[in-house]
Amino acid sequence: MLDYSLHENLLTDRKDDYTAQTHPKVSYNREQFIDLMLQRGTLMTKTDALAVLNNIEETAAYIIQNGGTLNLPLLNTGFSITGIFDGSTDVFDPHRHHLHVNISKGTLLRSLEQEVKLTKVNVSSPQPQILEVKDSVSGKIDEVLTAGGAVEIDGVNIKISGENPACGLYFVNENGTETKAVTLIYNKPSSVLALIPQLPSGNYHVKIVTQYSVGKDLKDPKTTIFGDVLQVL
Repeated sequence: MLDYSLHENLLTDRKDDYTAQTHPKVSYNREQFIDLMLQRGTLMTKTDALAVLNNIEETAAYIIQNGGTLNLPLLNTGFSITGIFDGSTDVFDPHRHHLHVNISKGTLLRSLEQEVKLTKVNVSSPQPQILEVKDSVSGKIDEVLTAGGAVEIDGVNIKISGENPACGLYFVNENGTETKAVTLIYNKPSSVLALIPQLPSGNYHVKIVTQYSVGKDLKDPKTTIFGDVLQVL
């Protein structure tokens, strides 16, 4: 059973265009592969299995090193060369050319594609979250803002990114007035440092609007508002 989820296709402008992302349940390294092979039932010991696997790997490497290819149920191999040759008399030059060992699916893997059962799961894009707001002038945390000073905001996925004009850092007065920060000193997924505008005295919330989500920009911005009230004296 293989899980998959649907996510916005960021390569198009359509808001109803989604692509699938798979979520493998487990990944096996060499040791885990051998352990599973033994669990499924075999007369071999772990030492026997390791010796067989070593032999398979060494034999495959020998074939490829000597210019041969593999045509197995699991996989097929081949070769290709990239780079430009200067005429028909030119020869391979490792400074200008590169040999590639190519791998493709064998008949077994191609048949398995029709047999893997799929289960759709819901995996939402991570939400931005403000965890802490520090006033750089006073050094106080989650208490005050100094107009004209700087504020350091720590959080998760709070990097301000995206072409939507709504994206930005806002100081929201209790009367509903929103003032957008003009200068971002640094802007990272877990930390944003910005200059505080000349805000009138009062109580404020800090709000971030961003399209950022784990290294990519979403089509629509997401908003997070810090829960604590911050006072501008």
